[in-house]
Formats: sequence, C-alpha cells, structure tokens
Amino acid sequence: MKAAGTEEAKGSYVLLIRLASPCDVLLRGENHMLEPGLYAYCGSAMGPGGLKARIARHRRRDKTVHWHVDQVTTRAPVLKVGVSFDKSECDLLGQLLHQPGVCIPVAGFGSSDCRICDSHFLKLEDEACFESLRLRSFEA
Repeated sequence: MKAAGTEEAKGSYVLLIRLASPCDVLLRGENHMLEPGLYAYCGSAMGPGGLKARIARHRRRDKTVHWHVDQVTTRAPVLKVGVSFDKSECDLLGQLLHQPGVCIPVAGFGSSDCRICDSHFLKLEDEACFESLRLRSFEA
C-alpha cells in the first residue's frame, strides 16, 4: 500500500453528509424517505485511482447515479471525509453503530455487495458520532 496522500492510496472511508430537506431514495424498486439531518456512508476504495478518485466522485453533484449513495450525494453536500488504512468499511460501520444516536435509516441501502452488514448508510444524531472514529481527514 502506498503512503497516505499519494495518487493511488487505497483504504476505507466515511462520508459525512447533511441532508437539508427530505430525500426520496430508491432501493429494490421501493421508495424510502430520508429525513433531514446528518448521515454517514462507509465505503472502500481498493481499485484504480484509490481514495482520491473515489472521494472526488462522491463529492461531485453532477454524476450518473451508479451506487445507492449517489442518490443522496447528487442532492446533498459531503461535509467531511475520514479515511482509514487499517480498518475495513464494515469495521468503521460497526464502530459507528456502537455510538448513541446512530441508526440504520434504510436496511440494505449502500451495502448491496456486502454479506455482513445490514447497511453501509447511517443516520447520525450529531457530528460527534463521526468525530469519535478519529479518522484521518481527507482533502483532495
């Protein structure tokens, strides 16, 4: 693995997203309403381009909706990104779920390729939940 900050660095990340208004998302042909508030998405970037490319894509609002979370990030800003080079996205999700005020708003959302987790997208009571992970801040 290359050092943090290099073009090809790979690892796991958590996006902190703020929804200012209700947001409909589609999952398996069914609409779900996300209430305004703070959300976290746990993902990984192990392919070409690594963290830099993946996070830059998440931050863009003008993109083709490919992943579940794109339905949210095309309508709401990514406020912060934290990265880890030694924990998986599932580990980070587990840490968040142990925080008070964290819940899964839509089971299956953001985790279609995961056989372990019920979701990789969480609703947070406040920003302190995100900060409790003590991840490296990622600035592209």
